[in-house]
Formats: sequence, structure tokens, C-alpha cells
Amino acid sequence: MTRALIVVDVQNDFCEGGSLAVAGGTAVAGAITELLSGSHGYAHVVATRDHHIDPGHHFAEQPDFLETWPAHCVVGTGGVELHPALDREPLDAVFDKGEYAAAYSGFEGRAGDVPLAEWLRERGVDAVDVVGIATDHCVQATALDAVGNGFSTRVLLNLTAGVSEASTEAALEQLRTAGVQLEGSVHRA
Repeated sequence: MTRALIVVDVQNDFCEGGSLAVAGGTAVAGAITELLSGSHGYAHVVATRDHHIDPGHHFAEQPDFLETWPAHCVVGTGGVELHPALDREPLDAVFDKGEYAAAYSGFEGRAGDVPLAEWLRERGVDAVDVVGIATDHCVQATALDAVGNGFSTRVLLNLTAGVSEASTEAALEQLRTAGVQLEGSVHRA
């Protein structure tokens, strides 16, 4: 089995101090770096980024925090950048998503012109571990799409941070039902 690590949206705006901060985001960034500092066993390591130019109705002045959100990860701002606690050295590629529409799954992202699923298949990857922010939004969507694209999929929960306990529990149940292997427990701030 050839396994890759997908680091989902560990960006400044999703960590403490960002415009759409998730409690524990900075700790997750550091823990992912720690995982990758040794002999981690991954054939490839990639990251995804929300990368908004004009995502239309995804942004709202009065967000409902379900379908609409405050402005975040806007291209040209510091919020779009990967968090400084996340070491970029091990990353083979970064997949940007959501330029002109909402995009939750890393599989909606592209590195240059290459979609994530195609990039992984070209390198013989058949299994993925998913980590990052937020457990109950983009990590969930990425893991579900990984299964849908035929990858054996695990979520390493201790390397994720969720927005709320209720939505995280609902996400974990959906992931279990879809056949995603869950390991550990979600980081709690």
C-alpha cells in the first residue's frame, strides 16, 4: 500500500487569531510538524488551502456558519497562508480550492492544473491519512471524497480540530458510516 498524508487547511485564518479561528488550530499545526519531523512513513505529503478570490455567496456580512461564513483565506492576505507552526519542507504539493465558489473538500483543489485525486493516482497512492482543520467541515469533506475516489482512508483525529462538539460528533458518525477509519480523538482546546 502506498500511503500519502493530506494536510487540510492548516491556515492562519483557521488558527487562533484568524478571521475564522478554530480552537486548537495552532496546536494541530505544531503536532503535524512533529509527526513529519521524524521518519513518518508517508510516500507523499500534500496540503490543501482555502484560496478565495471571490467565492460569491460563501462569504456573508451576516453569516449563518453553515452555508455562509465571514471573509476568510482571501488571496493576497496573510490569512490564506499556511500557519507558521506547520513545516512546509515535507510538502510535495499544495492544492488550492475555492477561488470562485465554496469548496470544502481538498479533492476540489488543484496544484497548478492537476486535481488532487489525479496527482495521487499518478504517484501510485492508494491510501491516505487526512489531518487538519476543521474536523467537522473540510477534513470531513476531504475524507468522504477520498473514499469516494477509491482511496483507503483514515482520519488521524488527534491531528484535527473541530468547530463544535455537536457538529464534530455528527461528522465522525458520517465518516464511520462511509467506511473511513478513525484513529485517536479530536484535539480539544
